[in-house]
Amino acid sequence: MIIDNFSPFSGRHCETTATGSLLKCLGIEISEAMLFGIGEGLGFIYWDMKIMPFPFIGGRTKPDLLTLNIVNSLGLQIDVRETSSPKTAWETVKNKIDEGIPVGLKLDCYHLDYFTQKVHFAAHYVAMYGYDDNFAYLVDTAQQGTMVKTSLESFALARNSKGPMSSKNLSYTIKKNEEIPDLMAVITKAIKRNAHDFINPPIKNLGYKGIEKTSAEIKNWFKRSKNIEYDLLLTATLMECGGTGGALFRKMYRDFLKECLTIFDNAAIQNAYNQFTEIAPLWTEVAKLINKAGETQEIIYLNQASDILSELAKKEYAAMEQLSNIN
Repeated sequence: MIIDNFSPFSGRHCETTATGSLLKCLGIEISEAMLFGIGEGLGFIYWDMKIMPFPFIGGRTKPDLLTLNIVNSLGLQIDVRETSSPKTAWETVKNKIDEGIPVGLKLDCYHLDYFTQKVHFAAHYVAMYGYDDNFAYLVDTAQQGTMVKTSLESFALARNSKGPMSSKNLSYTIKKNEEIPDLMAVITKAIKRNAHDFINPPIKNLGYKGIEKTSAEIKNWFKRSKNIEYDLLLTATLMECGGTGGALFRKMYRDFLKECLTIFDNAAIQNAYNQFTEIAPLWTEVAKLINKAGETQEIIYLNQASDILSELAKKEYAAMEQLSNIN
């Protein structure tokens, strides 16, 4: 069963691509940058646990919340399902596809046939638009091929994977009941909430405080890693290429602010846009330095990255503080 006339959303980030595909089927076509912005997507996390082989750096809000924010901002309805039973999980998505309704899914990309770089990441999102006796037909990011397929066996493993950031075979569908609200009002509220959360993190490894923490912790990474070349090269790749749109999502947020200015004039947004045009290249430079440290095994490059991160914490705080007060 393949949904008739299905048209995928082409994006660089997995969750906006999956959710964008569901919205497109409802006749709602919004750019990826705008989805990221109204989803209050910009964030930062420095995540390190004893069970993790190496710390994780993330540049967005936590998994699942981005889609919930998009849906709430646009006045839509979302139906989220989770189950520990792979059989029930399959029946849930199969029934929706049979009804002609595409489904968003959260899973571990490690098991998907078309992924060539095998890294466990259980907070990857795809949209499903069909199936047959052998394959599930999915929408993934542009870099993964957009319209792809994976065996039903690999699909079940990916959905039922355990570990950090995993969910119990999570799937979701979205329904539209009425016209979406005025986009200007949606944008203003989303920017204010996102900025407020960023400059008021509940713990020190989130928001601008998380960037400060990373600036200090990065100097210890050579002691933290058992395979420093692999860990540093992977970290740099994820920051710049791993579905972030570049510069740990800062390019995407910059583009969101730029698009906002085509909808209405706002001095705070203009200033923040100018600031993020300076911020984004600095994140790219941090990724390059981390990569170089991995290639050369020289800690001097991590020390240089630390200095830039300290500067970025101040710059991002200033930009988001200004946005928290927009009218």
